[in-house]
Formats: sequence, structure tokens, C-alpha cells
Amino acid sequence: MSVILEVDGVTKRFGGLVAVNKVDFTVEEGSILGLIGPNGAGKSTLFHLIGGTYKPDEGRIRLDGKDITGWPPHRVAREGIARTFQTTALFEELPVYLNLAIGYRMKTRSHLFDVLFRTPRARREQKEITQRVMEMLAFTGLGEYFDRPAGSIPQEAQKRLAIGIALMGRPRLLLLDEPTGGVGPEETGRIIELIRKVRDSGVTVCIIEHKMKMVMGLVDRLVVLNFGVKIADGPPQEVCSDPAVIEAYLGECIA
Repeated sequence: MSVILEVDGVTKRFGGLVAVNKVDFTVEEGSILGLIGPNGAGKSTLFHLIGGTYKPDEGRIRLDGKDITGWPPHRVAREGIARTFQTTALFEELPVYLNLAIGYRMKTRSHLFDVLFRTPRARREQKEITQRVMEMLAFTGLGEYFDRPAGSIPQEAQKRLAIGIALMGRPRLLLLDEPTGGVGPEETGRIIELIRKVRDSGVTVCIIEHKMKMVMGLVDRLVVLNFGVKIADGPPQEVCSDPAVIEAYLGECIA
């Protein structure tokens, strides 16, 4: 498989704190890569660097060989990277279908003039949005909630909605930051199923997760961070038998 993402010697400092220190790894197209490590290891910071929220102090980030280092988030998103966050960010008062529609906004080109005068471009894009929303409701299994306020649906469904919003723009790479956080085992299974569907649809996935049983059965490869440094990188069973990983992760990562 070809490499879709390359992180090359990336470092991020906040004053005297080195949150990410010369981290290298690659992500193969069509795979699921897991990023694990103790709290404060630098995992979410690394996602912020890839997604453009932060600019690295050193190193390069490449998508399909194109250098996207330091690009702003909107440009990174247009290039094909989408993400979710630890805290599910939804427009809670708006219905589910409108949350999804907003997620497609970066793909549209209509301006106020187009909307006010219902230009052909506005009508065409409205049709595209409607079609894409219907596709995503079916894909995420959220059809039963389509007109419910997003804040009123179950937390597990909100997690699926966040993934659906990220997918609306048809990304090539999806970054998931603890997508099962706060949900029980049965609900976790539904999210795992959705993540596999995402991968099978042709979208490459990088996932930060603390539920090791889930990670071990889901990912193709694991990267482990500790105090901002990569300490392991490889197949899940191999990584989780590494003494350095077991020690750093307080014995939780045991095959």
C-alpha cells in the first residue's frame, strides 16, 4: 500500500515544555492506525499539528507527498484531512440533518448573492447537500434521529454524528480523537462497526483511543507516545509485548 501521511521529525514546544519531540511515522492508505500513550503523552497535540491547528516548530508533514506543514485548518481540510475531537462539538439545538449539512459547507462555493437570488449554482449545491446528507444519515445509521436536536440524541449517536459530520466533505484521511470516550461496551461496538465501514469505504483512519481491547481488535498498526516521544511503532501484538510500552502505559497495553 502507498503512504498517504508522513510525519517527519515533528516537534512542538509550548514555552519550555516539549509536547511533541521529533516524532516520525507514516500511515498507509486504506489502513487504520492507532495512536496510544498515557495522558499528556502528546497524542492530541500531534493531531492538532496534522490538522493545522498548531504549527510545528520543527519537522514536516506530508499528505500524499505534498508538504502541508503549517497550513491553516481550512486548507488542510480542503486537501482531504478531517477530524473529530475528544469533546463532541455539535450544534446541539439544530437537528441532526442540519449538523450534517453544515459539515458539507467547505465544499460549496455559493455566496450571499447566490443564496438571495437562487442562482443555478445555489440550486445545484443545495441539491448536492441534500443528497449527501441522506447518504450520511444512512451510512452512520442516524436516520431515526434526522430531525431531532443533536443535543437530545444518545451520546453514542452523538459520537456517530460527529464522525458523519467529518465525513461530509469526503476526506481521504480521518483523525478520530477518542471516538468511544464516555460510552459503554455495547455502544462502543456500534462505533467500532462504523469505523470499519469508514475504512472499507476507502477513507484512511488514524485513531487516538484508551480502550486497549478495542484498539487491539481494530487497528493495523500502533504508534506509542510517551512524554511526546515515540517509543514504539508496529503491529499491535508486537507493540503491546514491548517492555517499554508496558512500563510507560502502566501495564494496560498487554496482549
